[in-house]
Amino acid sequence: MTYLHLNADCIGQEHICCAISDKKCAAGYQAKKDWLSEQFTKGYEFVRLDERGKVFIEFGPAEHGWVPLNAPGYLLINCFWVSGRFKGKGHGKALLAKAVEAAKATGKVGLVTVAGKKKFHFMSDGKWFKRQGFEVADSSPWGFELLALKLDEAAGDPSFLAAARAGEGPDDAGLVAYYSARCPFTDLHVNQSLKEAADKRGLPLRIVPLTTQEEAMAAPCPSTVFDLFKDGEFVTTDLSACMDSRFDKVVK
Repeated sequence: MTYLHLNADCIGQEHICCAISDKKCAAGYQAKKDWLSEQFTKGYEFVRLDERGKVFIEFGPAEHGWVPLNAPGYLLINCFWVSGRFKGKGHGKALLAKAVEAAKATGKVGLVTVAGKKKFHFMSDGKWFKRQGFEVADSSPWGFELLALKLDEAAGDPSFLAAARAGEGPDDAGLVAYYSARCPFTDLHVNQSLKEAADKRGLPLRIVPLTTQEEAMAAPCPSTVFDLFKDGEFVTTDLSACMDSRFDKVVK
């Protein structure tokens, strides 16, 4: 198993697993690469299998994380995906080991990640992380959990920031969508598919792009890839809800 560590020098020539050849998502694909290039300067890492498929992990210092949490000295795991024919071959544990190795090498006190009490779309499987030794450090009313693996038992406990723990959505009637460039699919589906679905149903829609770390840390939801609210209530992290054919089923 050969894994590649992408960096600013090679990311222009290497794929980033998702939306590899989807021309409709070209703008979002480039936005994700641009986002990664900026994060690389802050100690971020993107590690993937040297194959054409979705087998990768992303992580970096929690102090620079685009997630509303307080976890000084921890390493934050973001997207982590092993899909299709690559499942069941040890890639998940091997990639997690890369993150643990990086945390130890940089003197981190532990690792954290955000998952759901139940499996949320476009998020890692919390049950799998718990089987690897992660424990619940904090939770939010909408079913999100902050999972932590301490490397130093004397380390402080990480936590969500107040806005993410409150369980209070925006005051808007209708739909509100938060999204960031952390996923190459969000630009197309939020700004085109969701607009079309909302217009068809006569629903007001406000789109909130998270373009800085400060904006992401102030978000009301711990998942800052994509979050959909309706009439102030959290609905889903499932980006497929933007599609007309899926909207009613997911929102219902």
